[in-house]
Amino acid sequence: MELLIIIVLLVIAAETTYLTVTSGRKNLRMQLAPVFVDTSVLIDGRITAIADSGFITRPLYIPRSVVGELQFLADNADADKRTRARHGLDIITQLQAMTSVKVHIFNDDVRAEEGVDNRLLTLAKKHNGALCTIDYNLNKVAVVEGIQVLNVNELAKSLRMAYLPGERITIELTQKGNDQHQGVGHLSDGTMVVVEHAYKQIGKTVEIEFIRSLQTAAGKMMFAKLVHPHMETAKPKAVKPVKQQLKQARPVKQPQANSKPVQANKDVVKKPYTAQRPNTAQRPKRPQQKRTSPEDSMVELANR
Repeated sequence: MELLIIIVLLVIAAETTYLTVTSGRKNLRMQLAPVFVDTSVLIDGRITAIADSGFITRPLYIPRSVVGELQFLADNADADKRTRARHGLDIITQLQAMTSVKVHIFNDDVRAEEGVDNRLLTLAKKHNGALCTIDYNLNKVAVVEGIQVLNVNELAKSLRMAYLPGERITIELTQKGNDQHQGVGHLSDGTMVVVEHAYKQIGKTVEIEFIRSLQTAAGKMMFAKLVHPHMETAKPKAVKPVKQQLKQARPVKQPQANSKPVQANKDVVKKPYTAQRPNTAQRPKRPQQKRTSPEDSMVELANR
């Protein structure tokens, strides 16, 4: 019985060792397996930012047929394609100058008689490598052929923000911000959300509207504002037009043009004008001005 147990343990140890060595070799092959770059990726140019960040740990193989296709487009295509092809050649130079990634010009042939896409599929199968492309059709064919595909568009889609400015969500505010009037909450992925003028709502679940986002080396941060439901439901009072207000206002009585002037009494003798200043006691009182209502003032202003 003891001998049987020892034999079983030896068999388990041998299998474990074999699996460990096999997985290590497989991982080493995956690390050393090349990534063949397509023409569309070089024209796109975003691969330089990915390579500069250090996320590409495998060597990049740029086939000579891909360089030949870029050269052909830069010489014989229209102005737009020529500019894009020259940009692709510049991207190759930038990749070669980087120290964070290894770039090799794979010498297959200047021209691919079967087509550059078919040549890339053949090379990826032959060298057990991956294919880096943003071509939709080539991506589908590579998946059908069982080739690993590194698509820059899928990477950008997975890294894009889940919420854009103008969108609204419900979030719980957990702490204060750097400013006293700010409240801070977090999304499900850990993104910090700073809500303006929300310090009184800390500890509550509120509805917010995103204003802008900020991408830093430490991570992603978003800024938002509170959404007040009572401000949305309250309808503004309808303002009457000016003409209607003028009609409702009381008109000012103006003197008629045909009215006759008041005749003075003939018996009253007019005294000659003297330059003597009358006494203050004999000074006539000024007539009191009639107070006008706001409506009359408005009508008078409109008439002027």
